[in-house]
Amino acid sequence: MLEKLDDLMSEFQTALSAVITKPELFDLKAEYVGKKGKVSSILKSLKDATNEERKTVGAKTNTIKEAILKAIDEKVALIEIEEINAKLEKNWQDITLNDIIKENGLNAAGYHPVTLVQREIEDIFISMGFEILDGPHIEDEFHNFEALNIPKNHPARDMQDTFWFKDMEHLLRTHTSTIQVRGMESHKPPFKFVGPGKVFRCETMDASHEMVFHQLEGMMVGENISTANLIFFMKKLLSEIFKSDINVRLRPGFFPFVEPGFELDIECLICKGKGCSVCKQVGWVELLPCGMTHPKVLEAGGIDTTKYNGFAFGLGLDRLVMMRYMIDDIRHIHSGDLRFSEQFKEY
Repeated sequence: MLEKLDDLMSEFQTALSAVITKPELFDLKAEYVGKKGKVSSILKSLKDATNEERKTVGAKTNTIKEAILKAIDEKVALIEIEEINAKLEKNWQDITLNDIIKENGLNAAGYHPVTLVQREIEDIFISMGFEILDGPHIEDEFHNFEALNIPKNHPARDMQDTFWFKDMEHLLRTHTSTIQVRGMESHKPPFKFVGPGKVFRCETMDASHEMVFHQLEGMMVGENISTANLIFFMKKLLSEIFKSDINVRLRPGFFPFVEPGFELDIECLICKGKGCSVCKQVGWVELLPCGMTHPKVLEAGGIDTTKYNGFAFGLGLDRLVMMRYMIDDIRHIHSGDLRFSEQFKEY
């Protein structure tokens, strides 16, 4: 019987070496270790054996069964790797071969201006000790509204035309402020982070408004944080982005999640403050709503307000891109036209 087991293992190894597909492998598995397989047959034949034979043959049978299962698992992994490599080789395309792309009449395009500015801003904040966070596009009421001091029936909800799902409990996030909430849930103070991303609002599209656009949220929480800290970081950001002195103004603004709240505007760089469609003829562009984080927001994030406070801001990333590259219509940014992106491939 022991010799028969050795012959069985040798037979299996020979058969395994010839298998090249997973269906063949699963058939082989059933043939040897299935309920009616060859290994099971040997175990059933032990009913008339002595106790000593059962002990010896049974132990070796289980060892061979485990060896067969292990060999099959390893073969499955090997076949899957070969399948993936075959797909990669078949679908391989080297997007860095610009000469070949141009010869075939294709547009090489370049990095999107939003990507360029977002990466630059992230580098700036990383250099100042900030962490980069992300969050989901689909949110619930708590993270999008209630945790930001916007309860049901709050008038601020009317200011954000929201894309709701059928259950009326989930929505496409209307601001990156949701990253604030999730950041507070996952971090213990002191901390500082920024979170860039897309947001969604059911708005009428014009030169400065889109239904899908980009924001960048920022937050700093610690002990004895003041408005001076907020102004310092905002000035540092703008000076680094525009590489020059920019005319700014700070005016009072109401936002449920900050108190006091401010609107930081910059002079329109498209018209140099004279008035155009981008700035709605006022010469200024709303760029950076900000303020000291409301205690209720901190409490919703599990922060001890008797010890910690902080500031938060939300940057209109698309508008910053428009000012940076003198783009006079936000719809160009979201057009998906490669001819638009191609202009920025040298940056």
